[in-house]
Amino acid sequence: MTHAAHHGEIPRSCNPKPAARAAVASRGIWRRIFDAVYESRRRHAERDIARLINRSGGRITDDVEFQMSQHLMTGAWTVRK
Repeated sequence: MTHAAHHGEIPRSCNPKPAARAAVASRGIWRRIFDAVYESRRRHAERDIARLINRSGGRITDDVEFQMSQHLMTGAWTVRK
């Protein structure tokens, strides 16, 4: 017999609920700066990847995937049309 777990029965280990605002304020200045830089770079990379996928007509081909990995590893955008 099988059983499908209700979402409330599964522990949230991968995506825990965000910490309270008070915990964020108690972090050190360097940690807050690091987190802000990290989030900014992550958003920038996501925008670049979205543009690349848009240029390819919304399809993720082997070439598009290769270009994405090259950009993420080297930071150099050499998009071929």
